[in-house]
Amino acid sequence: MEKPTISEIERVSQIFKVLSDVTRLKIVLSLEEGERNVTSIAETVEMEQSAVSHQLKLLRENNVVKSRREGKTILYSLDDHHVLDILEQTFRHIRHL
Repeated sequence: MEKPTISEIERVSQIFKVLSDVTRLKIVLSLEEGERNVTSIAETVEMEQSAVSHQLKLLRENNVVKSRREGKTILYSLDDHHVLDILEQTFRHIRHL
């Protein structure tokens, strides 16, 4: 592995911080199959829409999810599917223990 820079280490740490929250992790996993609106995500994670919106804002600010407007609806999706690779490896690791 190529030696990471301090900046890269800080960015990786920030991604893990963002993904360390159970709610945000559930939201990310709910987007695995594609775009969804806040209502759909809130139903899946069984939370209030306002709480999900707050978490989506944090995920968007950290480039984990992205949004696009379609009429009056805002649709959310994963910004980069590599986050699923990270999660898949992590789940594989915990199942191995």
